[in-house]
Amino acid sequence: MTTQRWSLGGDLSVARIGYGAMKLTGWPKGDRPDRGTALAVLRRAVELGVNHIDTSHYYSRDGVAANELIREALHPYPDDLVIVTKVGALVEGSDIALPDVEKTGLSPDNLRRGIEANLRSLGVDRLDVVNLRMGDLDPADTSLTAPLETLLALREEGLIRHIGISNITAADFDEARKIAPIACVQNLYNLARRDDDPLIDACADAGIAYVPFFPVGGFQPIVAEQLDAVAARHGATVPQVALAWLLARSPNILLIPGTGSPDHLEENIAAGAVKLSPEDIAELG
Repeated sequence: MTTQRWSLGGDLSVARIGYGAMKLTGWPKGDRPDRGTALAVLRRAVELGVNHIDTSHYYSRDGVAANELIREALHPYPDDLVIVTKVGALVEGSDIALPDVEKTGLSPDNLRRGIEANLRSLGVDRLDVVNLRMGDLDPADTSLTAPLETLLALREEGLIRHIGISNITAADFDEARKIAPIACVQNLYNLARRDDDPLIDACADAGIAYVPFFPVGGFQPIVAEQLDAVAARHGATVPQVALAWLLARSPNILLIPGTGSPDHLEENIAAGAVKLSPEDIAELG
C-alpha cells in the first residue's frame, strides 16, 4: 500500500490508492462476484489501508447494489473512511443514451432524489463527497451552473460535505470553480488516454484532486510492448505498472481501481510499491 496521501476537500486525508465499487454489481455490463466475495473484497480493502471508496446509487443491476454492499460490509464505518458518490446525468441507468438536454438526472428534483437515495442506501446523514456527473453527448448543450447551484443548496442543508465534478471539460472546470468550491474532478484518463493532461495540471495547481476512471483502460485493458518491458523489469503486472505510472504522473491523482476479485484487489494495492524510474517513465512515453 502506498503511504502517499491527499487531503480531499482540504480536510479528508485519503490514501492515494482507493477502491471503485462499480464492478461488484456488474453494472452496466460484465460479470460480478457472488455476494459473499463482494463483501469480502470490501472488508479486505479496508484492512489493506483503503479509506477512499467510490460508489453511486447508479451502480445497481439485477437487485445487486453497490451502496447496499458497502453498508452491509462496513457499517458502522471506520472514522477515517471517505465514501465518494455521484449524482447527475444518469437516473439509475435509464438516461445513459439520451442527449444531455433530455437527461432528467440534472434537474433539481432528481438531483435531490439522487442525494437522498445515496444517503438512504449508505445509511449516513451526510455524504462525504458528491460528484456531479455531466453527460456524454454534446457537453456544450448543458451548463453545470444550475446543477451545481442545486448541490450547493443541498450542502447548505447539511446533506453534502464536499462537491466534485465528473465527465467534464476544461471549460466546465473553469465555470465550476466560479460557482462552488471543488474537491475533485473525476474523468477518463489513463496511460493510453491523456487528453486531460492540461486539466490534471490545472487541478494540481488549484489543490484539487484528479480521480481517473478506467485507470487501466476500463473495458479495453491497456496493452503495449513498452508496458510489458517495464513490468518485466519490476516483476510486476501490466496493470500494476499502469497504476504506478498514474501515481507518478502527479501527486493530486487518486486511484479507484475496481475489481470483484480478492487476488486482483491485492495486486492493485501492491501497485503502490512499484516505483518507476525516470527511464521507465520516459520509455512509457
